[in-house]
Amino acid sequence: MFGPGRRQSRISRFAAPRIVWLSLAVGGCLLLPAARAAAETTYYTPRALLAAFFPKSEKVTFRTFTLDSSLKSRLASRLGYMPAKDRYNIFVATTNNHVDGYAIIDEEQGLHQPITFATRLSARGVIERLEIMVYREPRGDEVRDPRFRRQFEGKTAQDPLRVSRDIDAVSGATVSSASMAVGARRAAILVEELALGLSTVAAERTPAGTTAAR
Repeated sequence: MFGPGRRQSRISRFAAPRIVWLSLAVGGCLLLPAARAAAETTYYTPRALLAAFFPKSEKVTFRTFTLDSSLKSRLASRLGYMPAKDRYNIFVATTNNHVDGYAIIDEEQGLHQPITFATRLSARGVIERLEIMVYREPRGDEVRDPRFRRQFEGKTAQDPLRVSRDIDAVSGATVSSASMAVGARRAAILVEELALGLSTVAAERTPAGTTAAR
């Protein structure tokens, strides 16, 4: 769990149905383009996504982690590139003070447009589910195929997740396949480094404007 001294921001205590409402930009978590892409399709809102990821959890909270230069360098050494953001949100689902799992909503560049996706991880940081939330390209959305996404299940931050070696790309969606492999690996590393306490990092309170609803 989160280390001592880090304050946690509650989104919502779930009641049936267990649904969370989030603003479209929770602390910069979703960097949606100002202009809507012509081929943009939304499959999940943040509210629906978190409800689907943690249907039985008592509550879901999120922490906003700000990356200082030393942590950015540490992440870069593991990722192989410098993180694009200065802060990340990590969602944590709990029941009776027991961590059910974590989730990250993020974006990764596709062929021409960013792909908004979400990764659910276990309490130990093992990838359990990958979902495409918003796809903006006219082609390549075959990465939503469950057979492709199931390849990530059971992977951890120690897995390289290389397309054509660890992950089979979808025919006709090679770039999108590679993007999801990069994004899923980043999610696993972020959870391991930030949520599981392998690094020291400052966590901020919930940004103003975030709302919650039952």
